[in-house]
Amino acid sequence: MSEAVARLRTGYGADLRHALFMILCLGVAGWVVLRLAGEATSGRMLLWFVGAVVSHDLILFPCYAIVDRALRRAVRGRGREVGPARSSLLNHVRIPALAAGVLFLVFLPGILGLSEDTYRAATGQDRFPYLARWLAISGGLFLISATVWVIRWARWRHRSGPPSALGPG
Repeated sequence: MSEAVARLRTGYGADLRHALFMILCLGVAGWVVLRLAGEATSGRMLLWFVGAVVSHDLILFPCYAIVDRALRRAVRGRGREVGPARSSLLNHVRIPALAAGVLFLVFLPGILGLSEDTYRAATGQDRFPYLARWLAISGGLFLISATVWVIRWARWRHRSGPPSALGPG
């Protein structure tokens, strides 16, 4: 049995759990396609999905890759390698930035004030507070992340002795 698993791993490139998970994902995707097959708006949904994939790959990915590279250079300092604490600092910036970005994309029409008449007709409410709330939530996420990082850095400093400006590493 282990020889067959080793052969699968060599041929597939990952272990059996990954292959089973991918089969499960394809099954869920197939179920969604079958559910949408009879929908009148399935063409519009497909167009939206393709547009989302293309805009992510051609616009969003290059943008956040450039921002991440600049952030790594800023944290790295003067030619030093990125150590564990610097990686931790990067992650304490990346995670709230990712959450703020996802929230921005989810609430994009409300934040930018698009289709305000449709929203008001459907709910009877204004879209005015979306931008302020998104900014407040994003600021809160960064504040929580910075607080957690400072606590971790202080614990490391207490255990290790004198730290550098950005933590260990």
